[in-house]
Amino acid sequence: MPTSNSIKAALSLIESDKSKVLGLSIGKHASIEPGLHIPKADAQSEPEISFASASPEKTYLIINLDLDAPFPSFSVLSPALHWIQSDLKPTPATDGNGFTLKSAAPFIVNYIGPGPPPPSAPHRYVFFLYEQPEDFDAKKYAPAGGKPVGISRRLRFDLDAWEKKLRLGPVVAVNYFNSN
Repeated sequence: MPTSNSIKAALSLIESDKSKVLGLSIGKHASIEPGLHIPKADAQSEPEISFASASPEKTYLIINLDLDAPFPSFSVLSPALHWIQSDLKPTPATDGNGFTLKSAAPFIVNYIGPGPPPPSAPHRYVFFLYEQPEDFDAKKYAPAGGKPVGISRRLRFDLDAWEKKLRLGPVVAVNYFNSN
């Protein structure tokens, strides 16, 4: 069973410090506040990421998890991994507020949008932003040939173990939306 210490700590982070809310924009939803409900049809494209406190000298990595698979009341398959993207570089936002984070590197795990089964209650889709270790080698973790990652590698993802394996520091920003 995966541990969830990092998940609990990250979610409590944004309750106490609003400056740690990760900027998310997906589909027609330009500015996602934590806990916003987004229909799954609106969230199938890879989100745009921003962070007001990003450091231009740093590189970042993002991980996206569904905390409620297959059902919030029976989350035996959780957390389900929806995305890992490394090598996110900050560039000044066009509006002058903060930084957008974009990557030209191959994904570690390709993005998949929300897919709660009917008649599930909404699932929580959480995005965790980390400073990427300087010696991180994305090629070591990316799938061969850029192939999409299958479902078996996504279920019961152990975020705490992944953080330890990659020597990730604490989460620097987090955000989530609900969807079904």
